[in-house]
Amino acid sequence: MRLDKYLKITRIIKRRTIANEACDAGRVTVNGKIARASYDVKIGDVIEIAMGAHPVKAEVLSINEYAKKDEAGLMYRIISD
Repeated sequence: MRLDKYLKITRIIKRRTIANEACDAGRVTVNGKIARASYDVKIGDVIEIAMGAHPVKAEVLSINEYAKKDEAGLMYRIISD
């Protein structure tokens, strides 16, 4: 699954266009490397987002094409925020 779509489905970032813009601006890293929106997310990846005052670091636990609001939080684990 594409990185921008994963961020939107998990509701880490509310809109896919904002997730795409954050990736283009170099604010999103995966496993310590700057990632593009088209990056293919895998289980175990560590995503770090530097938007606003608090950078968010999360580990990918599962990948689903669709997730309800209450299931979205189970797809990742916050390492630090």
